[in-house]
Amino acid sequence: MINRRLFLALSMAALLSCKRPPVTFRNTDLTGATFGRQLALVDHHGQSRSLTDFQGKATVVFFGYTSCPDICPTMLAKLADVMKALGGDAERVQVLFVTVDPERDSAERLKAFVPWFHPTFLGLRGDAAQTRAATEEFRVFAARKPVEGELGYVIDHSTGAYVFDPAGRLRLYVKDTSSVDDITADIRLLLQGN
Repeated sequence: MINRRLFLALSMAALLSCKRPPVTFRNTDLTGATFGRQLALVDHHGQSRSLTDFQGKATVVFFGYTSCPDICPTMLAKLADVMKALGGDAERVQVLFVTVDPERDSAERLKAFVPWFHPTFLGLRGDAAQTRAATEEFRVFAARKPVEGELGYVIDHSTGAYVFDPAGRLRLYVKDTSSVDDITADIRLLLQGN
């Protein structure tokens, strides 16, 4: 009886010692979030896309628009630098740029803009209702604001990105102020199964 209890105690201790220590991300950990679970739009090639299409890859979802004067091109350039820093692991990462300006951002415009930063980046769009559904699902703020000049309006919008692990679970929120090193380190952790 004592040997059996000792065996069970040692077995439990061995199992507990094999458990991984909790991972500390450099960006905001959203593990277990109850939003950002669905995204169904059309890419700049005209193909219907959903989040499940990218399972097996770490997926970065960033909302913006092609006429954005600062945040969007800066964030896309930063994500391109992340892809470069990842080296061969970049093949296991997909960046999705979701337009919040479907009125101006046609598939052709997205196709000219998004891959300019990195050839694998995809631009996604929908009609006004699909865009609203996507922003609501991801809790993204986007409001049209009239301005003087030829643009006629700009869109104030949330500036961070969402990162999904290869299993398709929302894991991180990345602020636009995050460094390339911090984003790269966190994506590497996700690619390692953390």
